[in-house]
Amino acid sequence: MLVNVAGDLLASHNREYDVEPPYDSAAAGDLPADRFSDRELSWLAFNQRVLELAENDTVPLLERAKFLAIFASNLDEFYMVRVAGLKRRIAAGVAVKAASGLHPREVLDRSLSRSRELMDRQAETWHKVIQPALTEQGIDILRWDDLQDSEREEMTRFFRDRVFPVLTPLAVDPSHPFPYISGLSLNLAVVVRNPDTRGEHFARVKVPPLLPRFVQVAEGRFVPLEDVIATHLGQLFPGMEVTQHHTFRVTRNEDLEVEEDDAENLLAALEKELLRRRFGPPVRLEVEESIDPQVKALLLSELGIKEAEVFELPGPLDLRGLFTIAGLDRAELKYPAFVPSTHPHLAEVETSNPADMFYALKQRDVLVHHPYDSFSTSVQRFIEQAAADPHVLAIKQTLYRTSGDSPIVDALIDAAEAGKQVLVLVEIQARFDETANIKWARQLEHAGCHVVYGVIGLKTHSKLSLVVRDEPDGLRRYVHIGTGNYHPKTARLYEDLGLLSSDKVVTEDVAHLFNHLSGFARNAGYRRILVAPQSVRRGLIERIDREVQHHLSGRPARVRIKVNSLVDEALCDALYRASQAGVPVDLWIRGICTIRPGIEGLSDNIRVRSILGRFLEHSRVFWFENGGEPEAWIGSADLMHRNLDRRVEVLVQLKETDHIGEIREMFDMALDEGTQSWWLQPDNTWEARLTGPDGEPLRDLQEKLIATRGRRRTADPIT
Repeated sequence: MLVNVAGDLLASHNREYDVEPPYDSAAAGDLPADRFSDRELSWLAFNQRVLELAENDTVPLLERAKFLAIFASNLDEFYMVRVAGLKRRIAAGVAVKAASGLHPREVLDRSLSRSRELMDRQAETWHKVIQPALTEQGIDILRWDDLQDSEREEMTRFFRDRVFPVLTPLAVDPSHPFPYISGLSLNLAVVVRNPDTRGEHFARVKVPPLLPRFVQVAEGRFVPLEDVIATHLGQLFPGMEVTQHHTFRVTRNEDLEVEEDDAENLLAALEKELLRRRFGPPVRLEVEESIDPQVKALLLSELGIKEAEVFELPGPLDLRGLFTIAGLDRAELKYPAFVPSTHPHLAEVETSNPADMFYALKQRDVLVHHPYDSFSTSVQRFIEQAAADPHVLAIKQTLYRTSGDSPIVDALIDAAEAGKQVLVLVEIQARFDETANIKWARQLEHAGCHVVYGVIGLKTHSKLSLVVRDEPDGLRRYVHIGTGNYHPKTARLYEDLGLLSSDKVVTEDVAHLFNHLSGFARNAGYRRILVAPQSVRRGLIERIDREVQHHLSGRPARVRIKVNSLVDEALCDALYRASQAGVPVDLWIRGICTIRPGIEGLSDNIRVRSILGRFLEHSRVFWFENGGEPEAWIGSADLMHRNLDRRVEVLVQLKETDHIGEIREMFDMALDEGTQSWWLQPDNTWEARLTGPDGEPLRDLQEKLIATRGRRRTADPIT
């Protein structure tokens, strides 16, 4: 019976959500065929901008080391997901061109070539710039040969006591097949010789991932763990001669594929797929450039890797380990300390005990901007107060990602144990957080929460919290709609916006949406939110087209969009047509952008900027001049096919005049030529605009916002 129900739901999915048919490229009319750049190559250009932050000598030194680590981590994910996907398409014989006009094989070849250039550049930046600069500041990343005798003795004791007991050498011979090499693990390829027979044998030693990547040998002095292991390999192979050792690292396909037929038991299906992930096919092999050709040939043969997928680099490999170095307690080598402040409209209720969020939100909507506005004294307090308040009857919450020690999860559990109705929509397919989310789902269920996994065939990516409270004048709803996850730790690092409101229209919209997500309720019609896959694309295109009409009628017209990625062809074409009509279009894109600005007759009126820095720009914001009556929207959706067609996303319209003004000021400052940014050129290259003609750094948007929030005037008193 359940199988039939699941099948019926899948069959009616598009009908229920009124999903638009796939974009017909013929609808583009006379727009040129080469109007889109490639999304994979655009992503690599984004990671190049991250690398340029590491190369920028105006950035504090330990922050530059962290950007090198971020670059490495980003590239790992690119290979695990995007390159793996390209290889899967090629293997399946899917030769459909991308919107850029490139076949999968062409995209793969260019991605491998470009990432090779960037990895070489990363290694050069580390060895010639960052490492020497760290040494000047008393932070030495050494190799074994650089250690003093006393330090070598200390590392020998460390190896004996902490490392040797957890090592497992795996030999390769007729009775021992080549061992499985887990993805992203650091390994030593070891060649040993029998002193009697002179026969040579290969073995693999895995560097323990739970031990420090860089071992501290003395104050400010560190050595890679693999160097410590390599020096003591003789203890792992007593009676044998160690003739060679080389560091290598494998990246595997770690993208998940859960079949739709398994959707009726999505939790079990996902757990099964997570086990498969560990054994995904290799997509990249990194080796130290000193590797012996015969050892490299053996690795290629056993791993099934092609020569084009091998990257020979100077050691140490895997510079993600620099996160540890970046975390050293050297405040003078980091960005100045910054403590988020409570939003002024919420600060005034902090004098009550406890702070009464509901009283504040009955007076007016509050737009919070993290990390400048504190997450803990706004969103987290909202949920915690709801859990503790005896007048709150129900809490409904989406969870896409959260932290390992989440106060949000704790509050929801407390609420359920207090007898409140608690519905939690846990997205257990959040990439690379699947295991953690399965844990939270089970923990919440055991506490008595109603846990659901959303709509079959869609990921629920929206950021929503709904509270129902019994008040003297009847039931009242309160909501939070955000652009970022309910993750207290990343809320200090990610730039995001959130609307806290008790507005009857917004709260009713969100209530209808939760009923649709948790049950069989049909959409009753939304008034202040757009919901994907039903209406986000269509709603945005309608507003872009409306700007064209305003412009042609002589009224003020402008489109401003801030997202992480812009890929969707239908939206790009709407923006191209707006530009052709003379509408100014400003795009603030952190990562991927496939639109090409500044092309005569096509995108003369489109400007694309990218801002990277101390915080990860993460909010999604949409601004339409609307003939002099501006509209501003915030929400969870990037402009990509997955967000608009395969996810539940929500955008909410801001109504308060000061909120609209705040969004205007943010765009004005970000797009100003005196602000540090990268400018996308018609040939798909990005031009860094970080310093002025006099060589002085331009305005840092994020530092400016820190200062602005610090001086922000006290809000009008709540009466």
